[in-house]
Amino acid sequence: MVFTFDMNYQELWENVKRAGIYLPLILLLWLFIYLINTISWYIIIRSGGKLGFSFARLYKFTVTGFALNYVTPVGLMGGEPYRIMELTPYIGVERATSSVILYVMMHIFSHFCFWLSSVLLYVCLYPVGWAMGILLVAITVFCLLIVVLFVKGYQHGMAVACIRMGSRLPFWKHRVIRFAEKHHEQLENIDRQIALLHQQKKRTFYTALLLEYMARVVSCLEIWLILNVLTTNVSFASCILIAAFSSLLANLLFFMPMQLGGREGGFALAVSGLALSGAYGVYTALITRLREIFWIVIGLALMKIGNKSDNKSF
Repeated sequence: MVFTFDMNYQELWENVKRAGIYLPLILLLWLFIYLINTISWYIIIRSGGKLGFSFARLYKFTVTGFALNYVTPVGLMGGEPYRIMELTPYIGVERATSSVILYVMMHIFSHFCFWLSSVLLYVCLYPVGWAMGILLVAITVFCLLIVVLFVKGYQHGMAVACIRMGSRLPFWKHRVIRFAEKHHEQLENIDRQIALLHQQKKRTFYTALLLEYMARVVSCLEIWLILNVLTTNVSFASCILIAAFSSLLANLLFFMPMQLGGREGGFALAVSGLALSGAYGVYTALITRLREIFWIVIGLALMKIGNKSDNKSF
């Protein structure tokens, strides 16, 4: 892909250097985005009762959890078991599991809401031909189906449903069934806690969802900052569309660590679709990779520091 676009390695390096002050701004931007994510998770946990840990510790779990998700394949779910294990000593395994499941559901749910709103934004800003119209309708139908699935999950819980799905997997069927039989009561308690948030604590539910959606929109500032190094002919609304399309394509390749290749291709196609050079998409993907690596290192370092301090306390 890098070979075929109209930008050579020297140009890439020059553009990285051109980023200048924008690169530290992008790194600091994600400090704020992770803060929004932490607040969303915090109010979900707090809705279930008292907390036995500080907000700063939860922020650390958030950053480290996302770092593990970046480098772990199979659905980007590497950070969730880590979060459950870290929270269990403070609030118990059932509450820790339900809060993590709720947050992950909210995080994913906000993504589909973001894609749906991006479809509406595209229709308002750009002419829609037959090919694009079919694509937008397909995206809308797919997102609406997933939204309905998530609403049912919020109403009845997801733990038991996930176990039922796992019981149909080859090679894992008998293990999952034994696990379900052994922890049947705990799984039902987790589902009750998940359903409780949507049924009785709607203010917390919609606040957490709004925060996650806002984090998606704020993250588009990263693309706007990067592209403004190269051109001034891109609006923030266009950056939202670039982020939406590139993330949609990248998430279709969820099984690949760090979504290698998918995101770069998504950025290149999205930028080209807005009448800009596809090379700008490669450059944008390059800077976002540098940002990811930076925060992965911080997240894993925080996990290492946390493990050392826990061992000393023990």
